Amino acid sequence: MTIRTILVDDESLAIQGLALRLQAHEDVDIIETCTNGREAIRAIKTHKPDLVFLDIQMPGFDGFSVVQGLMEVEPPLVIFCTAYSDHAIRAFEAQAVDYLMKPVDEGRLADALDRVRQRLNEKRQVQEVEKLREVLAEVAPQAMTDFAADDDAPASNRFEKLINIKDRGQIFRVDVDSIERIDAAGDYMCIYTADNSLILRETMKDLEKRLDPRNFQRVHRSTIVNLSQVRQVKPHTNGECFLVLESGAQVKVSRSYRDVVARFVH
Repeated sequence: MTIRTILVDDESLAIQGLALRLQAHEDVDIIETCTNGREAIRAIKTHKPDLVFLDIQMPGFDGFSVVQGLMEVEPPLVIFCTAYSDHAIRAFEAQAVDYLMKPVDEGRLADALDRVRQRLNEKRQVQEVEKLREVLAEVAPQAMTDFAADDDAPASNRFEKLINIKDRGQIFRVDVDSIERIDAAGDYMCIYTADNSLILRETMKDLEKRLDPRNFQRVHRSTIVNLSQVRQVKPHTNGECFLVLESGAQVKVSRSYRDVVARFVH
């Protein structure tokens, strides 16, 4: 998979520096560079890239104006690159994959590109499924009906509704929807509900497989949050955020999982 990429920055040295760092990623193909927002909109509409690295502070059209200028077309994935940290929340409002500070750190860049690859893979998988649906609908309508039925089944049946937890000599049957958050401590999970906290001996990796990812998402290396319990997003320093849950508890979102915040900031 090649990631067709456009770099946008009014400083030529910034473009050169980013291009140099991207050389370490063989699947990134820089197809165009732009020095202002108007150039960027034209280039994106012409080339239809997968990814755009976009500066925010530019004369005339800034980075956010570029995103707004693409509303009538299918937008590419966007990673904002800026020397200023006070635009992070607005960047996530624009559904950015990530928000990188200049000079761009190579580790943070690698993490951002991993998220880009994941999103592109998901997008292409959806496209393949849609192509299959179209073919089935045309040549085998009955097969299409069966395919749709099979496709819907995992969403309702694959993930658990109740979890049995043995804690302090008792067995508790916990409704998954009542879980607010889960914190990891080695091979143990601390599971929080509105009125209780229980210890489950299980790894986070195994527990994640049992929970519906549409409702439960990692926001930290050792924390899973029930998305339906989120009531507020509070910005923090360095582009980080806190999620305020139904109970009033606050959970910090680490930078590696900041794209989760985009689900709530609209």
